[in-house]
Amino acid sequence: MATTPAPVTLVVGDEELLVDRAVAAVVNAVRSAEPDAETHELVGGKVEPGEMTQLSSPSLFGGRSVIVVRSAHDLAKDVIAEIVKYAAHPDDDTVLVLAHPGGAKGKALVDGLKKAGAAVVTISKVTKPAERLEFIRSEIKRAGRTIAPDAAQALLDAVGNDLRELASACSQLAFDTPAEQKTIDAAAVARYHRGQAAVSGFSVAESAAEGRTAEALEQLRWSLATGTAPVLIVSALAKELRTLAKVAGARNLRGAKLAQTLGMPPWLADRYQARLRAWGPEGLSAAIQAVAVADEQVKGGGTDPAYALERAVQTICASRNGR
Repeated sequence: MATTPAPVTLVVGDEELLVDRAVAAVVNAVRSAEPDAETHELVGGKVEPGEMTQLSSPSLFGGRSVIVVRSAHDLAKDVIAEIVKYAAHPDDDTVLVLAHPGGAKGKALVDGLKKAGAAVVTISKVTKPAERLEFIRSEIKRAGRTIAPDAAQALLDAVGNDLRELASACSQLAFDTPAEQKTIDAAAVARYHRGQAAVSGFSVAESAAEGRTAEALEQLRWSLATGTAPVLIVSALAKELRTLAKVAGARNLRGAKLAQTLGMPPWLADRYQARLRAWGPEGLSAAIQAVAVADEQVKGGGTDPAYALERAVQTICASRNGR
């Protein structure tokens, strides 16, 4: 991303982690130049007509601002027209960045912004094993290390395909490996991941999402005792709740249409739709906030990761049926 971001940037793709990083790069570029820049976070389906115009209007007190619009494919037609019109003549003190997953929905926004001259960042889906291995290598490189080919494969086998979990695992592995060991080998991965870490993490998350408190806590303690890294468990909890939130956002869809929209197998979409019946928006919000707190705690913000995870699991279980 350029040091000085474009007035309007469109990030296209549905690889969540990479999209989030592309959006963050724009925001950080503005803040590096002007730390006091105000940031407005919007969600496509909730943007009202005139809201963009109001937020992008020059402030009486001056200073730059950043407007981030996520799920831009859900913007209403009149809001899309408003944004496209703005993009043709953007304000000098406002940086606008929009995240669109691609596809036909909201294509008028993509076409209109391209025609208006917006910067476009295209995020490719990471689907092949070789691409995931390359992702692992790049994540380890970001942490100032290198990783042996067999170690990268071992890490992929242990963690699974989710990029957020892989990124968390790479970061934690690089942190936990002695500084003098510049290249992470398979032995280091084996020490860090005893068995299939992702499976135990997802077991905890699934039990918590279904409100089985005693079972979830038992699985959590067993996972920690057998060497599963806390960061992987909190990542699994976060993924479980993000998936529930996605399904909640598509409540009006059913069957194959829901599965296609969410990019998951029909059987999995049905499972999450059934699981969601016990969740309301307030409860889901409380659970997500609890995991965010735990994430901070296990990544250095606290002194007892196990306690932070137990608190998160208990809050998740207690938040079911919260309306």
